[in-house]
Amino acid sequence: MAEVIDGKSVAEDVVSKVKALTAELSAKGATKPGLAVVIVGEDPASQVYVASKSRTAKECGFHSLQH
Repeated sequence: MAEVIDGKSVAEDVVSKVKALTAELSAKGATKPGLAVVIVGEDPASQVYVASKSRTAKECGFHSLQH
C-alpha cells in the first residue's frame, strides 16, 4: 500500500534545516550562499515560480538575484 507524504511538512523541515546550516556558515564567517536566476521570456507561470524560489531562498538566509 502506498504511503501518503505531507509535502508541506517535508518542505518545512528542509527549509528549517537549511536555515540552521546557513546560520552556522554565517557564524563561521563564510560567504553567504546565493541563488541567481536568469529569466528568459515573460511567461507568467515562470515569473511566479521564480518569485517563489526567491522568497524561499531569502527565508533561508540566501542572497537572491533575478535577471
